[in-house]
Amino acid sequence: MSDWSEGAPPADLSHAGAVVDKAIEFMAGQNIGALAIASALLGGALEMLGRTLEDGAIVKVLENAIASVQAGELRREDNQPN
Repeated sequence: MSDWSEGAPPADLSHAGAVVDKAIEFMAGQNIGALAIASALLGGALEMLGRTLEDGAIVKVLENAIASVQAGELRREDNQPN
């Protein structure tokens, strides 16, 4: 398991992201709804974090994610609701 303790993401992060992108593309092609896909990925991510991090570290990850949502960082112009 890669360690981010030095602040730099692991070298295989890009590869993992590409695999996730392909999985999302596949599930969307299977007519699985966006909310179901996102929920399954989030559940899997939380399970993975639970195997590798202490609870306090998981809370920090989730707090960072909440801050990103609140700051509007997940919204792109072309993704804005009508």
